[in-house]
Amino acid sequence: MHVIVIGAGIVGVSIAAGLAESGTRVTVLEQGHSGEGTTSTSYAWFNANGKEPPSYFALNAAGVQAHHELARDGAPWFFPGGHLEIAADEAHQRHLESRIARLRKHGYPVEEFDSERALQLVPDLRLPEDPRKVAFFPKEGHIFPLAYLDTMLNRARAAGAEIHTQAHVVAIEPSGAGAAVRTADGRSFEADTVVTAAGRWTEEIAALAGAHVPLAHFSEPGDATVGYLATTNPVSSSLDRVVTTPRLNVRPDSNGRLLLQALDLDAAADPNHTPPPDSALAEEYLRRLREALHGTEGAQVERLVVGQRVMPADGLTIAGPSVEQPWLYVVATHSGVTLAPLLGRAVTREVLGGHEPLLDDFRLSRFREGATLTAPPAPCRPGEQ
Repeated sequence: MHVIVIGAGIVGVSIAAGLAESGTRVTVLEQGHSGEGTTSTSYAWFNANGKEPPSYFALNAAGVQAHHELARDGAPWFFPGGHLEIAADEAHQRHLESRIARLRKHGYPVEEFDSERALQLVPDLRLPEDPRKVAFFPKEGHIFPLAYLDTMLNRARAAGAEIHTQAHVVAIEPSGAGAAVRTADGRSFEADTVVTAAGRWTEEIAALAGAHVPLAHFSEPGDATVGYLATTNPVSSSLDRVVTTPRLNVRPDSNGRLLLQALDLDAAADPNHTPPPDSALAEEYLRRLREALHGTEGAQVERLVVGQRVMPADGLTIAGPSVEQPWLYVVATHSGVTLAPLLGRAVTREVLGGHEPLLDDFRLSRFREGATLTAPPAPCRPGEQ
């Protein structure tokens, strides 16, 4: 059996490695370089926190567990330090209490901390004078997505997968019981199954095969498909886990840097106009960082980007065969970092003829003709829902 995987981002390489390690012949076609799409601009926090409906929570919770299993003996990309969340106003407190109750019903680990325990966990933390609620989610954490990508690419290659970069797919046509895939440089590849894991280009790639995959696309600043990420210079903070505060999300990045996210600031995010690292926006991130953590007084923004999310039209994961072309298997998800190891296993199982019940609610068939879709809302801070 020969499978072509289109896309070498975090999801595509996980699937390629899973298939190759199962003994399947695998060819990966990437239009640019591995990981240069959404993977390179992800906050990369793996979690099932607040994911709804229940089937989507279950899928993400299984994704969190898959990370821990994959990195059981440690991995250079994996940082399972947990997630500390601080509520400083009444609306956020109510939201957090409701979420904690719901997560506990699902058996999702969560602990409630007082200020002393929070400071033991994150000594550099600047707590509000009267934090309304502090919660710790011990199974969550973050990854370094490019290090993960390198690991999975090496595993795929070691198992015999062929990786072709600068291979822009321009045609996908039926051929026998499978398909023929042609690239812009004139090469043609025959396969029994084609898996498209092309991120935000999935819709156009699937259309080449005559399949309809509805994704949300950027339409205006601050919509659900975009968000800023700011990376600092190396700082003296000892932060070693994800922290979310009312005004800033922050986690460690490589070589002493910090990665910053502030969902309310995303209202101005536009991939066509990225402010420079010395902009007023960058200074606002730094001001919020100094409010949140000791040891960050000398921080500067080295990099400010607008990340573009992979966003199915209803906000939920897509995973399954095309309705129109049974040899085409489509994967697209906003939760790529959380779900990558799980999808590597689950899609491999299904492509080889098995069935993964966790994916049953996420088939393309839900986008049947005439179906009513609710556009995914832009992310907002807890308490603003």
